Parts: sequence; structure tokens; C-alpha cells
Amino acid sequence: MFRWAHPEHLYALAVVPVLLMFYLFARDARGKRLYRFGERKLVERLLPFASVNKPWLRMFLVLFALLSLVLAWANPQFGSRLVEVKREGVDVIVALDVSNSMKAEDIRPNRLERSKQLISRLIDRLENDRIGLVVFAGQAYVQLPITTDYAAAKLFLNSIDTDIIPTQGTAIGSALDLCQESFVGNDNKHKVIVLITDGENHEDDPITAAKKAGEAGVIVHAIGMGSPEGVPVPVYRNGSQVDYLRDRDGNTVLTKLDEMTLQQIAAETKGEYIRATNSDDGLTTVINAIGRMEKKQFGTKQYSDYEDRFQYLLAFSLLLLVLESLFSDRRSEVLHRLDIFGENKNKEERSS
Repeated sequence: MFRWAHPEHLYALAVVPVLLMFYLFARDARGKRLYRFGERKLVERLLPFASVNKPWLRMFLVLFALLSLVLAWANPQFGSRLVEVKREGVDVIVALDVSNSMKAEDIRPNRLERSKQLISRLIDRLENDRIGLVVFAGQAYVQLPITTDYAAAKLFLNSIDTDIIPTQGTAIGSALDLCQESFVGNDNKHKVIVLITDGENHEDDPITAAKKAGEAGVIVHAIGMGSPEGVPVPVYRNGSQVDYLRDRDGNTVLTKLDEMTLQQIAAETKGEYIRATNSDDGLTTVINAIGRMEKKQFGTKQYSDYEDRFQYLLAFSLLLLVLESLFSDRRSEVLHRLDIFGENKNKEERSS
């Protein structure tokens, strides 16, 4: 396996053609200045030991040395060994309420956005644990199957909004059932559901689903988003609030946190209930509870142990520079007789 340790350094290769163009320009300018003293034949007779091709050879040695230096700077690496690392953790599935009531702004910026911020920070705090996402409103859907790819989890998290599920409502029971089905393996000892909702259930029986989860050994930590007093749900259009959510009779809909339901769900599964506020969203409590759980070995993950190979390119570059220093622009008599570069032939053609 191969990779560059610092691929951004490869942009420095752009310097090589620039230096070549500069050399060609300088050589052409030098030739023009030289031939101002007389005709080409006369100048060549005055400089009998000047080599025509050696400067080119020296220039290419320097350019290839520079090329090798840049490649060494980028540090090519080859994976020569495989190291097996045991991974232990728990399976965490977040069940997130995306119903319209989550647009309420009793928690800033609103219930849904604050929930997404909480989940993002939860992902940052996980280590070897696996994470999954389930969203629910009138129905429940798997947003992200359980995975260790935390970057993918954040990507899917960012795409969540209240329009992701067309059927409105709050089906907490269906969400809990779907979370249990989404866990990998039959051992529920190391599995936890983080339920984030305002608790207003309109579709099914969440307590029955919680009892089912508790009997299977799945722990549910419930985080209540909102206030028990009840607040209206703002309606925005083009970034501006135009109204509040209303029912069929035109009355303003008030949404309030149902703490009793969420407390009962947590109690049925030996989990924690936390009421989120503007100052504390309950993340620390959930993280500590997950940290106390017995960890499960997920198997092994193989990492390629990459070894640096920049030293070979560096040595090659130094060798080229040493060779370049051994050459001069003077013509070698031995090479002149052998005419390796065809200089004698070129001079004869120019003389004739």
C-alpha cells in the first residue's frame, strides 16, 4: 500500500517548470550578449574549450535533484506491516424527533437544532463505540445504519430537518422498535438508545415499546427537549417568521414537554431521564452513563503501518547534486575526442 504523508507539498513541483523556463530565458539572453562580440565562428574559436552540451546536463541534474527533494518533502510511505487492534465499545443509536413541534424555540435556537448540536458533540465524545441514527415523526426511518464512521454520521446528521418525513405526528414507540431492530447481533447487553424528543406522543404506545426494550436488555436514555408550560411553534417563510402553527380550526398550536412519558420510558429500561435546558442539554450525563456500561469487543480492525521512504529520494537528490558539482562548463579533451555529445560534428556542420 502506498500513500503520501504530506500530499499538499506536491504543489511545490510547479516550481520545476518555472525554473526550466527561467534557465532557457537566461541562456538565450547570455548567448545573445556573447555573440555581440562577433560572428558565431569567431566566438567559438575564441572559446575552444567551452562545452555546448555540458550546461544542459548540469541543468537537468539540478532539476531532477529538485524534483527528488520535493518528492522527499511529501514523504512517500509504503504499508509494509499490518497491526491488529482490538476494538471495544457499545452500540449507540440516537432516535431523534423531527416532528413540527421540534421547531419550537423554548430552547435556542430551536428544539431540533439544539438536538442536532447535542448529537454532534456526542459523536465527538465517542471513541470505539458504534453510532446509528433513527429519525421519527408520524413514522420512523433509519437515517444511518450503525457504523464506526463518525464523519459519515455527522454528514447524515446535517441533512436532518422536519421535512425529512412527510407524515407528521410523534411515533415514539415505532422509533424504539426500529432502534432495536437496527442493532447488530443478538447480544443486547452492550446496546443503548438515546431518545431525543419533546415527549408528545400521538401515534402509538411508547411505554410498551420501552418495556420490550428493557426486557431485551437495551437501555434507553431519554432527553426531553422543551418546556412543560407550552409554547407556540413559529412558521417561517424565506427566513422570516410569518405566523404560528395552527390547527384545522385556526387555533394556535401549543407544544409542551411531556416529562412523565419520558421518565417512564427511561425507568422501564434502567436508563436516565434528562430535561434539556439552554444551559445544560444533558450530554455529560449521557456520556457518563455510556462510559459506565460494559464494553463489547467488535472484532479486530486492521491498520496499515506505513513506513517512511523519503530518505531514498533525499539520497538520490544529494547524489545528483554531487554529480552536478563534478561537471564544469569546460570541454573535456577525452570526451571531445570521443564526441559523445556530437559537438565536433555540429561545429563541422556550422563551419561548412
